[in-house]
Amino acid sequence: MDDELLVLDRVEADPSLAVGESLPTEEPHAAGEDVVTAPHGQETMSAPTDAPLDKIVEALLFASDAPLSAARLADLVGGCSVTEVRLAIADLNDKYVAAGLTFRVEHIARGYQMMTQPQYDEWLAKLNKHRSQTRLTGAALETLAIVAYKQPIIRADVEAIRGVACGDVLNRLREMGLVRVIGRAEVVGRPLLYGTTRKFLDVFGLADLDDLPPMEALQLRRRTVPEETAPAPLAASA
Repeated sequence: MDDELLVLDRVEADPSLAVGESLPTEEPHAAGEDVVTAPHGQETMSAPTDAPLDKIVEALLFASDAPLSAARLADLVGGCSVTEVRLAIADLNDKYVAAGLTFRVEHIARGYQMMTQPQYDEWLAKLNKHRSQTRLTGAALETLAIVAYKQPIIRADVEAIRGVACGDVLNRLREMGLVRVIGRAEVVGRPLLYGTTRKFLDVFGLADLDDLPPMEALQLRRRTVPEETAPAPLAASA
């Protein structure tokens, strides 16, 4: 009798339920699984959520081709803090060391990325030998260095330093994702201002722009004039 009254109450609350129609019964769900409500009241089962944090972080870093910050990893994992992510990364590196693996999770470009150990550079260099499309020419390297040290900088200033036109080179660096437009200069014509990208930090293995070597430490190559072509000293006038 009580069950019938309960059914009648449900029908009065929701007229879409036909009289005499059996009500759906709830089935218990397996432990460790989340229930996701689908449209029309249907329920679907998601994957188990008991995977260890370090394994989830490892999978994310393995699948990413760019560094991921601790905050981004925590957001992707969900339900954990930045500190927990960093501790998980430290545990991963301890396991890699103990197992003698050839890679580590390194802090680079304000994020974390899986990278091979330096002692395997010889073989990795062979692998990358024929990737000429990603190599930088001398002109591109010079232009990129000027932008890196002088940013934000306009094209006219880059050309003044190099002494040649740099429009095509800057466009090429932008296509490669190493240089980007970061604004406009407050001068006549409001020319574009250029700066480096996070990919620039990643490619050159820098954690931040502060890791660039100081200008004073750079050795510039100067053209030497052969002795036989050097101009003769001027004779003193009588």
